[in-house]
Amino acid sequence: MAGMSSILPSRAAKSQNPPIGSNESRREDWRKAKELEEARKAGTAPALTDEEGKDINPHIPQYIATVPWYVGIDHPTLRHQRQPEESIEHFNKLGDWYKKGVSEVISTKFRKGACANCGSMTHKKKDCVERPRKVGARFTGDQIAPDEHLQPNLHLDYDGKRDRWNGYDPQEHERVIQEFAKVEEAKKHLKVKKLYDDMLSGEAKEQQHQDGGSEDEEDEDKYADNFDMPGTNFDSKRRITVRNLRIREDTAKYLRNLDPNSAYYDPKTRSMRKNPYVDLGKPEEHLEFAGENFVRSSGDTLRMASAQMFAWDAERKGTDVHLQADPTKLELLQTQFTTKKEDFKEKQKSSILDKYGGAEHLDAPPRELLLAQTEDYVEYSKHGTLIKGLEKAKAKSRYEEDVYINNHTSIWGSFWKNGSWGYCCCHSMVKMSYCVGEAGRSARESSAPLALMAPGQEEEEEEEPVKSLMEQHKEKLQSESLKKKEKKNKKKKKNKKKSKKVESSSSSSSSSSESEDEEKIRQEKIQKAIKEQAQQEREAERLLKIDERKRPYNSVASISSFKEPTEEEMEAFRMKRKRSDDPMAQFL
Repeated sequence: MAGMSSILPSRAAKSQNPPIGSNESRREDWRKAKELEEARKAGTAPALTDEEGKDINPHIPQYIATVPWYVGIDHPTLRHQRQPEESIEHFNKLGDWYKKGVSEVISTKFRKGACANCGSMTHKKKDCVERPRKVGARFTGDQIAPDEHLQPNLHLDYDGKRDRWNGYDPQEHERVIQEFAKVEEAKKHLKVKKLYDDMLSGEAKEQQHQDGGSEDEEDEDKYADNFDMPGTNFDSKRRITVRNLRIREDTAKYLRNLDPNSAYYDPKTRSMRKNPYVDLGKPEEHLEFAGENFVRSSGDTLRMASAQMFAWDAERKGTDVHLQADPTKLELLQTQFTTKKEDFKEKQKSSILDKYGGAEHLDAPPRELLLAQTEDYVEYSKHGTLIKGLEKAKAKSRYEEDVYINNHTSIWGSFWKNGSWGYCCCHSMVKMSYCVGEAGRSARESSAPLALMAPGQEEEEEEEPVKSLMEQHKEKLQSESLKKKEKKNKKKKKNKKKSKKVESSSSSSSSSSESEDEEKIRQEKIQKAIKEQAQQEREAERLLKIDERKRPYNSVASISSFKEPTEEEMEAFRMKRKRSDDPMAQFL
């Protein structure tokens, strides 16, 4: 009880001044001390004060407020419950820790009292962990080992002793991250190399298959056990595969349709029997999830359901059979029943055909053959245009086709002239206009061709025919030869008239001869470029087959030229380029 130590006599006082009187006086003193304590708790009496003049809370328990006899304090105080300030100053800080490692300063000669083997001052020869030398450092004075850091005597407080991260170096985590980054980078390189090897092996297998040396295909089912399905993990101790409840790619069933009136979701069993997309009108074959009843009506479920129905019908008719108790017997009975039923139907069908006829109408080819490949011959040209046969009909869109307005026989936008669109049937440039046919076209062409043009436009010039590369090259050579001749004419200022006459007579003959020579040179350059291109392709294929770690330095850079290709190289590329859009390219 609070304050009782100050009122009741202590043990020392009892021993020095023994109480005089009977037990009744002691009970009276005890009763008064009790009443005083209750008054202090109620606040009617002043509280006890310590040596500093601070009030002592009367509600503090007695075992805390009572001063032990061995402390030697005979007045009310709480100092015995506080930590001495002198001891706090002796504690180390929270970040202090034992210093490990060796000092950076290394001695160059042997010191008195050091290890006779390595020369370090922090241990003796019997505690040395280095390799025993044939002649110790005490006698040679060479290769003096550095001194270890002396471990300080740390006085850690309560928190410092229990801090699990005290003395941890954050740079250690940086080294761990760098190590993991190097491992990840090495994994990436290995993965790229594996993909590259698989690609080369796949190309080799394809080439072997094309040559006719392909072997029997391996059965893929025997490798199915080596692959893990997504969302599963294999327990090697129990030898079972555990299916996780959810994987990252799964969508919760209750999120399929957020309408509260849609299919019911049972949260306890996590099941949704019905299709949540019934109200949306989506077909079930195009849905990712169509309810669990949809899954139950596929696979062997239907066969098991039919077997169960057959067992119930057979038991109702007097045959003792059960699906779970005797499945083999049920299977045999169902097979016999199905065979007899089909034979009966076949006999009934043949009897009807014999009586009434019409068997020739049942010999039509099946629907799969009617909609599959046919023997219709279709021939295409080298450019992909139809030569012989009927082209496959184009699929119609959902929009109405072959519907024209205002007596038109073509759609708006089928005719273009001078930057404006119109109708092809009457050449009218006014949208939604009435078609007058050929009369309107002839009237517009004869009467006012300029009126149909937009302001600031002139009549469209006739398009020049597209020239081939050979003709363009000849024109280029002729223009270059003319430029050279003009330069020669400028130098000859004195003989202008004579040079003009000579050039006019000899220009035709010289230009033709020069163009033929240059054409021969150009063809030779093209053939040379084709050979170089083929050689580069062979060299590239050879380097690709070599492991990239064994390739010579700058081997790829030597193949791929970084200079601008010449006109002959471009012509060689066009001649050897594969045209995948050409339907006759595979027959060339």
